[in-house]
Amino acid sequence: MDKIMLMNMGGLNLHNVNLNISAGLPHQIIKEGLPQVAFAGRSNVGKSSLVNSLLGRKKLARVSSDPGKTITVNFYEVDKKIFLVDLPGYGFAHRSKEDTKKWSLLTQSYFGLNKTVKLVLQLIDIRIGVTDTDVVMLDYLNYYNVPYMVVATKCDKLNKTQLSTNVKHLLKDPSLRPGTDIILYSSEKNIGRNDLWNKIIEYTTTEIKKDE
Repeated sequence: MDKIMLMNMGGLNLHNVNLNISAGLPHQIIKEGLPQVAFAGRSNVGKSSLVNSLLGRKKLARVSSDPGKTITVNFYEVDKKIFLVDLPGYGFAHRSKEDTKKWSLLTQSYFGLNKTVKLVLQLIDIRIGVTDTDVVMLDYLNYYNVPYMVVATKCDKLNKTQLSTNVKHLLKDPSLRPGTDIILYSSEKNIGRNDLWNKIIEYTTTEIKKDE
């Protein structure tokens, strides 16, 4: 794909991106101003890799070698028009009670009275499907009527038959809100990148156009 095309999506200049803040405390969370698209998922589902893939970068979002170690809400400002927000991963088996409490507090603080959240990208490893911890997150999003879609990560790791079977199971999963959009994604090969950007722009387009 043309490099210029990769770095400019829907009027957003992807050369102009920076990490605004890594919020480790509730009062640091940004709840005003630019529209936000949040990334939610298990600790090793590939959120940081997805952020890097979307932004055409390699190391902007740090991919931890120790899943669940970092508990922060990372705000990536894109062209001064939107925030891509990497929420702390959940479901890490060896996380202490104190860290689990911190995750819960940060996550609830992020969503609480935050009208700038336009879309949540719920990441699901397509090889595994919806886990028990995913169900807890989805129940939360469903209960509070937060707009979300599913990004099925690591789709390049399955053959066509396996992928087709797993997608069918995912589409039928009762935890998902009826009619939930699902995009297959591979951060390694950028599969689904344009489709996902189109969705992000669709949900934030009013705010983006205001600044043009």
